[in-house]
Amino acid sequence: MELLRLATAGSVDDGKSTLIGRLLYDSKSIFEDQLESIEETSAARGDEHVNLALLTDGLRAEREQGITIDVAHRYFATPKRKFIIADTPGHIQYTRNMVTGASTANLAIILIDARKGILEQSKRHSFIASLLQIPHLVLAVNKMDLVDYSQEVFDKIRKDYTAFASKLDIGDLTFIPLSALKGDNVVDRSANMSWYEGSTLLHHLEDVHIASDRNMVDARFPVQYVIRPQSEKLPDYRGYAGTVAGGILRKGDDVVALPSGFASKVAKIEQAGQEIDEACAPMAVTVSLEDELDISRGDMLCRANNQATPTQDIEAMVCWMSEASQLQEGAKLAIKHTTRWARTIVKDLRYKLDINTLSRDESATSLTLNEIGRIKLRTTQPLLADKYSRNHITGSFILVDENTNVTVGAGMIINTK
Repeated sequence: MELLRLATAGSVDDGKSTLIGRLLYDSKSIFEDQLESIEETSAARGDEHVNLALLTDGLRAEREQGITIDVAHRYFATPKRKFIIADTPGHIQYTRNMVTGASTANLAIILIDARKGILEQSKRHSFIASLLQIPHLVLAVNKMDLVDYSQEVFDKIRKDYTAFASKLDIGDLTFIPLSALKGDNVVDRSANMSWYEGSTLLHHLEDVHIASDRNMVDARFPVQYVIRPQSEKLPDYRGYAGTVAGGILRKGDDVVALPSGFASKVAKIEQAGQEIDEACAPMAVTVSLEDELDISRGDMLCRANNQATPTQDIEAMVCWMSEASQLQEGAKLAIKHTTRWARTIVKDLRYKLDINTLSRDESATSLTLNEIGRIKLRTTQPLLADKYSRNHITGSFILVDENTNVTVGAGMIINTK
């Protein structure tokens, strides 16, 4: 079955964890002992209803405060599709967690409290979803039960958000009025909102078209590991293991190994010990070539007439994730791009972005925790990169403090010159 990765976001107390709990509960995706546990915890806390948010709020601090702090992942399936849900925190100080949780999502659900309308955090998370170029966005207007299921309230929020979203790069936008607490329009259609003629949330998640979201044109295969068993049965075996980052690789394809530029043909593709005819993103496979080339971890196989760009100069949008340090011009860091490590220096901080107003501060000299800016980097060895808009895997990277080995930044490549 097809896998859909989705992330929830929104302001504090908009009901993200409750919505996921309702999805799991109404789709019969939780075990009886889990339900008994949250029923007991809800009773002990004095809650009027079974608190479905407890299904995702796993940390003790989260349960005590009633907020989401870390990114919680939950898995469930319906007869149509498998799902991985990332429940991301709403507090402004956890912006980096939201970036992490949403970075691999096909779809983002941004919740808005029907009573409060569009808040700064709603705009912040919408911008981050746009920055990460998540293909599909659902604006879930929650707590409709608290505004008497008013169509006027929903229509006003939809109008206001549409005006705001016109400034962002959002391809597919859907509006759904719902009540996560009562279950209206989550899994089952709501009898209280007969004026709404669209899909329920689960129906939309099951049917949204994601097959064309991946780049199936540009073949990219970053080599993670070179397999040389040196056994009597396979004395001359040499395979290159990794995950296909884009496009399709087929047996007999002409390929080029970067950065060396040597050409060969695909002799064999294997997955889990079985030979297959072709591999596409995001399959993990082993590729064998007809020629013995000097290929190692960090190299990349591409098509001869469609290659990634080897570059030591990149321009990118970066979210700074470190509490202990700041990003400043001249900073020296380690960079990990696909399977390749290198060292890099920050050549220029072009501007810091105010993601509430979308204004650019070109006088900024540093980025601190959770801030986003546009920077120029110079690396010690070429990265085999594409623009993030073309390929999310070969167009992204992380920055690491070499002294502490802590990930301090996550970046999306804009230019490769």
